[in-house]
Amino acid sequence: MKKFIETIKNIWSIEDLRKRIGTTLLLVLVYRVGSYITLPGLDPNELAKFSETSQKGILGLFNMFAGGSFSRASIFALGIMPYISASIAIQLLTIAVPYFQKLQKEGDSGRKKINQYTRILTVIVTAFQASAYVAYLRTQSGSALIPEYGSFMFWLSTTVVLTAGTLFVMWLGEKITDKGIGNGTSIIIMTGILARLPEALLQELSLKTTGAGGGLLIFLVEIAFFILITVGLILLVQGTRKIPVNYAKRIVGNKQYGGVRQFIPLKVNAAGVMPIIFAQAIMFIPATAIGFATNNEGASAFIRIFSDHTNAYYNLIYAVLVVVFTFFYTALIFNPTQMADEMKRNNGFVPGVKPGKATADYIGAVMDRITLPGACFLALVGILPGVAAAVGINGAFATFFGGTSLLIMVGVILDTLQQIESQLLMRHYDGLMSSGRIKGRTSPANA
Repeated sequence: MKKFIETIKNIWSIEDLRKRIGTTLLLVLVYRVGSYITLPGLDPNELAKFSETSQKGILGLFNMFAGGSFSRASIFALGIMPYISASIAIQLLTIAVPYFQKLQKEGDSGRKKINQYTRILTVIVTAFQASAYVAYLRTQSGSALIPEYGSFMFWLSTTVVLTAGTLFVMWLGEKITDKGIGNGTSIIIMTGILARLPEALLQELSLKTTGAGGGLLIFLVEIAFFILITVGLILLVQGTRKIPVNYAKRIVGNKQYGGVRQFIPLKVNAAGVMPIIFAQAIMFIPATAIGFATNNEGASAFIRIFSDHTNAYYNLIYAVLVVVFTFFYTALIFNPTQMADEMKRNNGFVPGVKPGKATADYIGAVMDRITLPGACFLALVGILPGVAAAVGINGAFATFFGGTSLLIMVGVILDTLQQIESQLLMRHYDGLMSSGRIKGRTSPANA
């Protein structure tokens, strides 16, 4: 406890770090306040029905990333998701399109152009999603629409406000990254998810302490399992396999260069949270498509499989999809050939492995071996919320037993703590841990 208090004092004594943390908290507060401002043309008192329908299926996933703004029909209803979608699309283009590959290699100027393309694509995606959101509001919350506002005026104002709201949230994320602490986009997502945790805990406590809920002991057991799962996720996020790399000695004049041994850290979960997001999106497609295409009662059993996350077949298919997408996304973002070429240019080599293609094959093989257990553990994390709901845990609290919610929370918190620790060590203070270091990770937005 004394060590913790001393660390807090050290953090507060660093003026730059104090300003960064204060800026981050202020911008997060602005985002949370905006998430409660209802769109013009809607009666906030009549949005109860819409709030219930927007908590299910893929809409529930959007609502989670938007921090509840989607169900409240606020000016930040679309949240940061259009920007993340645009970022992922541009990231895939840098892998497949030579022009974007060239921009990526141009350094700072190329990065600025890529960021500009990302912003333009964000406006297009947001405008499209805003129009779809207007149509959804009209069908699901018709009683909340104010008739005097006008149909065309409501569509126009909502599209403009939602697009401006997403761009403002994007700007908040960039300012947090530049002026605050941590990755701004990731922190905004985590804030929205974390805001739901206190209410979920209170609901679960109320259910367990009233009636036949099992009492306070069952609630404490659930908290213990929640902590255990969190520790396991920290191990998954922090887990790395180090490949030793030796660099040949070079003598230039009277100075010696190289001759050192370093390591290439390969992450057990290099794909981050993206496989779970992709798998969730895919699982929503069959039930939605069949539901719209036919009203045949014979298809109801099939629809139930893909709409009930407590179903055993749903969890089996979901786990397989997570494993497949983990390998697929890792193959997209991980390039062993490029790593081997860079090592060769810098006179580096893996002991016992020939430079060039042999090194690339060796790194690729090691990555495949560590990705398999990482993918299996990630699949287990993905199905844990469904398992928790099946054993009687409240749905709101069950979502924090794994899946996207907990994985993003753990990853973002570790990344932010790593940046704080770097600031402390740079100024010759002790880090946040008495031994070892907090390892950085890729943010959800860029995973």
